[in-house]
Order: sequence, then C-alpha cells, then structure tokens
Amino acid sequence: MGPSTMAARAAGCCSSAALAFFRLHPLRCAVRPAAALVGGCSSGLRGGCRSRLAHSIVDLVMEELRSRRRVRVSAKIGLQGTKELPDNKIVKRTLQKGLLLEFQKDPERSLLAVVERPDGKKNWMVTDQNGVMSSIKPQQVTYVVPGIMNFDYSKIDEFLEKTQNLLDPTILECAWMELSEKDKSITVEEFAEIVYGTKESLESYCAHLLLSRDVVYFVKVEELLRRKLAKEAADKELEEFVHLLKSAKALPMESKPPKASWLVEEKVRQKIESLQAYAVDACDDEQRRLAGNILKAMGFTRTSSAALKLLINVGYFPVHVNLDLFRKDLSTLKVYAIDVDEADELDDALSATRLPDGRIKVWIHVADPTCLVKPHSIIDREAMHRGTSIFLPTTTFPMFPERLAMNSMSLQQGKECKSVTVSVILNLDGSIAEYTLENSVIKPTYMLTYESATELLYMNLEEEEELRILQEAARIREQWRRSQGSIDTAMIEPRIKVSNPDDPEPNINLYVEDQANPAMQLVSEMMILCGEAVAAFGFDNNLPLPYRGHPQSNTAVSVFSHLPEGPARSFANISVLRAAEMDFQKPVPHGVLGIPGYVQFTSPIRRYVDLLAHYQVKAFLRGDSPPYSAGDLEGMTFIASMHVKVARRLHSNSLRYWLLEYLRRQPKGRKYRALILKFVKDRMGALLLVEVGMQVTTTISRGKVGDQVSVTVETAHPRDDILSVREVVEDTKDSE
Repeated sequence: MGPSTMAARAAGCCSSAALAFFRLHPLRCAVRPAAALVGGCSSGLRGGCRSRLAHSIVDLVMEELRSRRRVRVSAKIGLQGTKELPDNKIVKRTLQKGLLLEFQKDPERSLLAVVERPDGKKNWMVTDQNGVMSSIKPQQVTYVVPGIMNFDYSKIDEFLEKTQNLLDPTILECAWMELSEKDKSITVEEFAEIVYGTKESLESYCAHLLLSRDVVYFVKVEELLRRKLAKEAADKELEEFVHLLKSAKALPMESKPPKASWLVEEKVRQKIESLQAYAVDACDDEQRRLAGNILKAMGFTRTSSAALKLLINVGYFPVHVNLDLFRKDLSTLKVYAIDVDEADELDDALSATRLPDGRIKVWIHVADPTCLVKPHSIIDREAMHRGTSIFLPTTTFPMFPERLAMNSMSLQQGKECKSVTVSVILNLDGSIAEYTLENSVIKPTYMLTYESATELLYMNLEEEEELRILQEAARIREQWRRSQGSIDTAMIEPRIKVSNPDDPEPNINLYVEDQANPAMQLVSEMMILCGEAVAAFGFDNNLPLPYRGHPQSNTAVSVFSHLPEGPARSFANISVLRAAEMDFQKPVPHGVLGIPGYVQFTSPIRRYVDLLAHYQVKAFLRGDSPPYSAGDLEGMTFIASMHVKVARRLHSNSLRYWLLEYLRRQPKGRKYRALILKFVKDRMGALLLVEVGMQVTTTISRGKVGDQVSVTVETAHPRDDILSVREVVEDTKDSE
C-alpha cells in the first residue's frame, strides 16, 4: 500500500494524536489566509508544515489541553456507575485464543498479552509480555490489536520494539490540518491509515498508543476563542458579584439590601440561589461549583455553614432562618409507608409514577435522623454501641432514645417529614437508567401494614395507580436481578407479639411472614434498588461507604432447580452461600442480590451502619468532606456489628421461647403441616412448620426434600428449651 497524503506529511511533521472518535470542521472563518492551510505544506517546509499560522493553532490547542484534565480514551469494557453496562457478549465474541490485546495491569501500567483461554464465565487467562500468566476481567481490556491470530507471546518484545520506531511525537499540526479537511468522525484504525498510510496491526496499535498516552482534543479555533471570551466574561461577573457581597456585608444590619433586590437581575439571582442551595444541602453539580468559587473568592471555606453565614451577613437570610423550609418539596407526592403493624420506628416510604416515555420513576424516601444527631455526639456514640434496635416479642429497645426514634425521627402520616430521597428512573428491562439523591420534605399519605397493602394490590383500585406502578417496578426489578444471577433466599419467618408479658398467661399473637407476599416483595425490591443506587452514588463520587457484597457460590444453584420454588429451594440455596464481604472504598458485587454494588441505607433509625452511610452522603450533599475515612468506617462497623450479633442472639432466644410457649398452649394432637427441608442423617429430617414458621427435626418415614408431611407436637417446654415432634403417618390402606 502506498503512503497516504498524511503519511507523506508525517515524514517531516508529526505530533501527539487525537481521540478515538471526534468531529471536526474546516477552519474557514478562524484561519486566514485559507491557502495557508488548504494548499498544504510549502516547498520550503521540508521539516513539516511549519507555517507560523499553523504553529499558532498548535499553541492554542496545547494551551487548551493544559487546562483540561487528562483522560484515557481507549474503548474500555467495565462498570460505569450503575448506568447500563456494556454488553459482555461482545467481549466473549471478540476475545479468543491467540489474540493480542492490551490490558490495564494497574492504574500506572498497561501490558500487551496473548489470550490463552476463558477463565470462568467472564474472565480470560492471558500471558503478558513478561511471560506471566494471569486472569483478567473484561473491563481491564483497553485495546484488541486487529488482524492478529495465534500470536506467540514470546514475540511481544519484538512487536513493542517496532512500535517505538513509529511513535513520532510531532504529528499534531498536520493531523490537525488533515482532519479539518476531512470533516468527519474517524476510528483508531482510520486514524492509523491517515497517519501511517495503513491500518495493519502494528500501525493500528501505534495509533492507539498515541491516542491513549497523550490525549489531545482537536477543537475548532472558533470554539477555543468562544470559550476564552466566555471565561473572561464569567470571571468578570464573579468579580462584580463578589464586590456586591462585600459591599452588602460591610453595611449595618438595618441598611442591608432586601432579599428581593438580589433576585431582579438574572446573573445575580443565579449566583445567590446557588449559594442558597449550597447552604441547605440541595444543590446540583453546577450550583456546587459556582457556590464553591464564590466562597473561595470571598476567602471562605467551601462548606454549607460558610455559605449560610455569608447569606446571613449580606442580609439575604434572616439571622434565625429555618433551613428546613429550603429542602426539596415532595409533599405533593402520594407516599406509601408499608411495614409490620406494630412498627414503632418508620424509616422508609415509597412513591412512583409513569413517565411519558413509558418508563417508571420511583422515589424511596428515607427518614433523616442526621438532622437531629451529629457524628461524634453523645447520642451518636451510644447508638454505635447499641448497633441496632432490638425487637423482642415483649418489648422494643430502640437504638436511639425512644422519644427521638418513635417521634421526631420517624415518618408520620399526614405530617411534613424530613427525609433523604433516592429517586430512580428504570429502564424498561428493570436496570437503573438515572438516579438522584437529595434532601426532601414529604408528607406520607398512607401507613399500611403488609396485609393491608396486599389487599389494596388485589383490589386493583383505579385511584391507587401509584401502588400498582410500584408493584410493576418491583416485578421488572426482580426479573432483571434474576437475569444478573440473583439467588432466591426468601423463607417463611415467624413474628410474635406478646401484649401483656407480666401476666401469668400473657396474650400471644403469632404472625407468619411469607416473604413471597406481594407487598413484602414490593418493599424488598425497592429497598434493594435504593441500596444499589446509593452504592452507585458512592462509586461515582469516590465516597467511602460501608459497601456490602456477596460472592457467588461455588455450587451452581441450578442443581436445586428440581426442588419446588419456595422455602425448600431457598433453604438449599442458603446452605451453599459463601461468606458475605464488605469494602469501605468502593462497591463490591453482590452475587446473591444480582447487583453490582449495595449499601444498606433505608433503616438509619434502627441500624447504625445505615446511619453511617447517611452521615457520609449528607456531608457530600452539603459539599463538606465526609466525616469518616474508609478506615474509620471499618472500625466503627466492626464495633457496631459485635453488638448486632448480641442483639440477634437476644432476639432469637426470646422468639424461640415464646414460640415454644405458643406451641405448649395448643390442643394436644393438633396436626401441623411440615415441609421437608433436608435430611440430616438417614431419615432424620429438618422440617419447617408451615403454620408456625419454625424449624424442627424428627424422623420421617416417607417423602423427599420439598414434600409436605404431617406432624404433631409431643412436648414443648419453653423454660427448658425442649421441643419434640412426631410424624403423623396417614392410614393409606384401602377400606374395602
């Protein structure tokens, strides 16, 4: 193949290259005379296109580059927040044995390697340029060298040596001219053909190296000039606004300008409202940037408290301003709070609507106890050492003082309540399309039990369309998580409420919660969705949080597909789960839930780890540094978890005591339906009493895992913790 025009020019004029994909237009207006560019290089420029005019363009471009953040532009495959992930099927289709690729070894190094074989479902074994074999993830791949099959890794050094002869760092000026003339988008391979006259493997990889090592944005000169003028205008506006602030700040309180005067001119109104949004933790990214610049110009720290103080000093806010009035007002939304009927601490509530394009938007509103409790305070320390609220059949020991936990902090029907709202727009397949976190004020419409919410769903009332939309959102979310490998662990759980425990014969109310209940499934899916969105928020903003993960089991859950859906299959799934794991710097995949990351966030009144996540998120929304580092979070989570283990043991022991007392009172000979969960030894089976939600063991004469049998209680002594049951063998003889 003969050299292209660009390759001929590059013999004397080469430079760093451009993005893999970009759009350029001829510089007819900005560059004069036109012949200086269109006519190409003059005969006197043997060293390249060295006209002074072209060189000035380069200087302008390079000046722009210095002010930009350097980013890699090679196409990568990997996690991008919780936006739609790239299709891993593409990677599986293109990667095969013998291909030569480049992968990210660590943040500082990229290596060439040859593909050897698949490693599991997604990863690949490769041998790199150092002769080291390792397993890499799809998102580590930064470039697949085209046109190479069955490459020998021992020849990588020779390949790399050849690239050094082609990496001429002086292409910029002529590349700029050539691409301006072409006026079209190009790929890496097309760029190689322009620069080197061919898009063979070696030249394509060299083009990729130019693009990824020294990223250059070829921007129109008109655009550079426009940005320069816009920046100068913005700087002047900021200077004038700061002068206004300083003038108002210097005036005595009775002479300060009225609030309305700050809202007359658009440019002034935009800046003062950015400061207000910053002060009340309700700013978007642009408002946060603008408010930060104003505070810096005024010599203040970039904190919400500094913004509040400034607004008071200039007379915009009264001295005793009520900041709660400036939260995002979501009080017009229909809000459903769904929980158990005896719940004292109401942490969360839900809203939903259908957008014009058919997608669903949901809001998960979470109570905001951080309005009343600050990190490191006495109440906060006590909450950490409790770790969680303890719910016993006879009483509740809240994590916070009772008057706070059950009144001021909790969501209450018909009253305006402070909350942190996580709003999510779902793609049609159930994945997250968009999400936001913001401080809000809501007014819960309904306080429903799971039973009453289920009844409303079955009634399918037209006026409760929002509840039906929530159910649809839960359904497509569950389907999406299944497609991502989630594992069903839903069981039947008992719940007991003893209303008068001091009486000799207290009143015992038994509730058996089936997690397959429609309302429970709805709430569960929305809580998981909230946790995924918060993890994405933490990842996108590099925020230390208590991220929870769960690796996939070594045993494929498909081996239990023969078991009937429900407790029997869930019990088998749970039995092969690996230990959960936590990270405090970045999300870790949650294989059980089938999501890329998860943070517990929806119970800050009753779980201390959730409260820690609120502290971190609230600080970020204010524009403050998070109160805790990753190391701090790890230590505090460990302390809280120790107390949570004690609380769980107390709950379990108390629940078992009252379950045994409940069984003791039942009529002798009463039959119970029991589901066979597994066989411990020979015919000794672990059973689930369906009507009680309690697991027992006894000898079973017939049946297999997943079958139901009948049993009766022979002995139940709660104080001695004794329970024995016996199988009831039905008479199967023919009565002839």
